[in-house]
Amino acid sequence: MLTAKINLCALNIYTVCFFLCVCMSTSDVGQKLDYSPVSWREYFDQMEDVNVGLADNRDIFRIYKAGHEGPLLVLLHGGGHSALSWAVFTTAITARVNCRVLAMDLRGHGDTLVRQSDDFSTQTMSSDIANVIRTCFGETPPPIVLIGHGVGGAIAVHTSSNALLPTTVGLVAIDVVEGSAMEALHSIQNFLKGRPKSFKSMDHAIEWSVKSGQIRNLESARVSMVGQIKRCEMEETDTLEQASPVSDVVVERNEEFYDQSYDKENTATEVSLGEGQTVYKWRIDLSKSEKYWDGWFRGTSNLFLACNLPKLLLLAGIDRLDRDLTIGQMQGKFMMQVLPPCGHAVQEDKPDKVADAVAAFLLRHKFAEARRETI
Repeated sequence: MLTAKINLCALNIYTVCFFLCVCMSTSDVGQKLDYSPVSWREYFDQMEDVNVGLADNRDIFRIYKAGHEGPLLVLLHGGGHSALSWAVFTTAITARVNCRVLAMDLRGHGDTLVRQSDDFSTQTMSSDIANVIRTCFGETPPPIVLIGHGVGGAIAVHTSSNALLPTTVGLVAIDVVEGSAMEALHSIQNFLKGRPKSFKSMDHAIEWSVKSGQIRNLESARVSMVGQIKRCEMEETDTLEQASPVSDVVVERNEEFYDQSYDKENTATEVSLGEGQTVYKWRIDLSKSEKYWDGWFRGTSNLFLACNLPKLLLLAGIDRLDRDLTIGQMQGKFMMQVLPPCGHAVQEDKPDKVADAVAAFLLRHKFAEARRETI
């Protein structure tokens, strides 16, 4: 009888514990992630549209600003992205050092409106950077540190190499290496065609970006994807078969982060709409810029090494280095840091790590002062 009571008591305890575990597990599963978009105001102080050119022949560039003193960090995003890809990084870097930030939508991207939106030559895009800075700050802007990711990194290198901004004091290139980029060019069109061509909502696009591995940081995806897709009315969506843009020219899929079942399930699904309904589509079709791809990256490694400025190269993996950069790094011609594990959108996936590296670079060369904590 005593044994039976002990067994019954043990069974009851086991049952209670099992019930509590099930409840806790069910509670965790029931907690849905928030994929709703977040405003740029959470990260930047100002948003402006900068008019460049004559009154009857203007281009309009969307920029975002933060900070009020210190060097000017000019942030240039990658292909298919927008200035909002720097949002979380901006909060992180301005918390570490005294600096100003200017992030801009490159031509054909985000909310920038230009007359020749299909001209993606390095010469034109570099001139855009110089024109925007000159319009905002006149002929004597503050000390500038150019920071670019992917295509933006290549444009930063060309801008610096051509001395278009004489007050430039430093250069930071993020995951842009000539060798690996050139090797990836042949597969870009296939990569483009494999992307979803439309989304039923902004939330759906944000969810896809995270689950597919394009952006591995939900906070960044919630603000960044707003600059990558736009809302279209029914009459604008007659050609849903067009290719969607690449997140950037370096293609990768890390199986540790990439949810293949999610992507297979969603890429084959077209959005069915009735009259008056809306769909969300990519803001830019980079497949049409193919003739510029080679020019973006060919020769950038040597141009980077030849820039007579303090330089920092941030990479998502050591395998990205090509021969020229490997030799240059061994000769101490630039600082380098590898930030695994992350995807190609390094500053989105690991904004705090990138901010730490950039802050250390700025402090080492005395471009900026450390931010003092206020009590």
